[in-house]
Amino acid sequence: MALQILLNFFLAFVWMFMTVSFSPAGFAIGFLVGLGIIILMRRFFSYRLYTSRVWAVIYLILLFLKELFLSSIQVLRIVLKPNMNLKPAIFELETELKEDWEITLLSALITLTPGTLVVGISNDQKRLYIHALDFEDIDDAVSSIKDTFERAILEVSRP
Repeated sequence: MALQILLNFFLAFVWMFMTVSFSPAGFAIGFLVGLGIIILMRRFFSYRLYTSRVWAVIYLILLFLKELFLSSIQVLRIVLKPNMNLKPAIFELETELKEDWEITLLSALITLTPGTLVVGISNDQKRLYIHALDFEDIDDAVSSIKDTFERAILEVSRP
């Protein structure tokens, strides 16, 4: 991926020198021309184009913002209720993530979402222990995290 980005920047600078246009607009046009060349040459790369990872990162950010907003509303409803019938619980989430940074990112996203907190990670780094403020069903909670955050992190990290 890094090679593709560097190649794209190199092609953008070559474009700027060929057109003698040393402006941000000239660089942007060169960047788009370079991106087109890289797309045409994609069969020579052994991994996917870097643009798909960029879109995956943007999707992950938007997903986190959506989950942050929805969980904030849910916590606000809990706090504003006259009688709090909370069912807090700690549950275990077995993850498919392997790299340290992937597990750290998943833990941070879960912890930054109101109403949930990662309280521990197993020694083999395959299980996360999560505290939920208002807990209904283990399967729903686990599948919710796996279908949102974990899947989006796998899209970003896997070749």
